[in-house]
Amino acid sequence: MALARLHGGPLDGQILPLDDVEQDTLIVPYSETQIIYRRGGEATHTGANDGPTEVGFWFTESSDDIVPGDD
Repeated sequence: MALARLHGGPLDGQILPLDDVEQDTLIVPYSETQIIYRRGGEATHTGANDGPTEVGFWFTESSDDIVPGDD
């Protein structure tokens, strides 16, 4: 199992399951739009006994403007 750690944008700090550790882009649904994160480095924790493999992804853009809610 691999994990994607998201940096920046509206999902900063979130961790998502990652199907393919070689994946370069994540397109994630967000409200009524989609946000795009791009891989920012090599995978860490790739050993057999050091926990799940983790890959950092950084916010790049959204398909529409992100408008904060009224909360």
